[in-house]
Amino acid sequence: MPIQWRIGPRRNRIVAAAGLVAVLAACGAPTTNQPAGENTGDVPEKPSKAVTLNILDVAGNLQLTQGMIDEFVEQHPDVVSKVTYSKAPAPELAGKIKAQQNANRVDIDLVLTGVDGLAAGRDQGLWTDLLPRYADRVAGMKDYLPPAQKMQELAGNSGVTITYYPSGPLLEYLPAKVPSPPRTAEDLLAYAQANKGKVMYARPSNSGPGRTFLMGLPYILGDKDPKDPVNGWDKTWAYLKELNQYVDFYPSGTADTMKALANGSANIIATTTGWDINPRVLGTVPKEAAITPLEGFHWVTDAHYAVVPKGVPTDKQAAVLQLLNFMLTPEQQAKAYDKGYFYPGPAIKGVDLAKAPQESQDAISEFGRPEYDKLIADNPTEVPLDAKSLVAAFDKWDREVGGSKVKKS
Repeated sequence: MPIQWRIGPRRNRIVAAAGLVAVLAACGAPTTNQPAGENTGDVPEKPSKAVTLNILDVAGNLQLTQGMIDEFVEQHPDVVSKVTYSKAPAPELAGKIKAQQNANRVDIDLVLTGVDGLAAGRDQGLWTDLLPRYADRVAGMKDYLPPAQKMQELAGNSGVTITYYPSGPLLEYLPAKVPSPPRTAEDLLAYAQANKGKVMYARPSNSGPGRTFLMGLPYILGDKDPKDPVNGWDKTWAYLKELNQYVDFYPSGTADTMKALANGSANIIATTTGWDINPRVLGTVPKEAAITPLEGFHWVTDAHYAVVPKGVPTDKQAAVLQLLNFMLTPEQQAKAYDKGYFYPGPAIKGVDLAKAPQESQDAISEFGRPEYDKLIADNPTEVPLDAKSLVAAFDKWDREVGGSKVKKS
């Protein structure tokens, strides 16, 4: 995989809106002469002729899965003749897909998204329900890891889980700058008060670590109902508003927090397993950076999903189902270890690091953390908020906590 794909997904969440328009325009209509096909009705086992698939990534997922997709195309030229890839920031996804659907011109056949984009699209009814009707065509769904199965249940019938990780929330810091890191939520607040502007997390609606920090606090603080951000997060919202007093600004994407940690403009940032390992592999963050959980934390798990917008022809849906079946085989899932971007990465059982490509094994051997195995084994896992609650949490954070301090990149 070319090096630009290693760096590109880290930038996808901070692409300017003007860039998004160009990206979507670049996808364009299918470049082959295949017929458009039907948009409704039964999905055939195989397309009537090889199709072009236009794939939009709003989660950085291609870093984990482009190798899987490219290999499928190579092995199944009778199903997919060509793939075009594009990227865009997650907060713009729903609006752009909706605009295409309103214009009766859906040019995106498959979206690779995190919980945020999945939730926003479900909230507006943008995705095609491939499940449970066609679940038997994606055999790997029967072999999900238990937390990945819970993430699949969160997706309802709209998305298929293709990669998984325990995520966070974790704090990351440089030991030379923070020799005694916070161990509790109260410690973190005290540190932020004494070191104004030095604790940082990105806007939750556009950052995996940001939203994981947001959703993890109710467990750490012992809030009334961690699954109800409107009526059950009194302690969390009070905490975030107090912390906000000591935050200068919130980056619009996670990559900027990593740069801030590296250049010293931030001392402590919110992170996850993948955002800890991969930027150190890439050299964005110094290798010696360390992590710590806060006392009482629960893992708030995360996943990437494949979703099909409504309006995609059934021939292309057939190709997508075959592709997803291929991606959820052990051999292909092993590629999801990548260089720690979504650590561990595989969503199905029985895919250990020894099955991963050698470069993945080497990267995780050098930059991974032995303590992750114990942290994963010893702490509870929780699914993120459902679609409606997640949208409500993002909206409340924007309105009442940090929306006025978000810094555009």
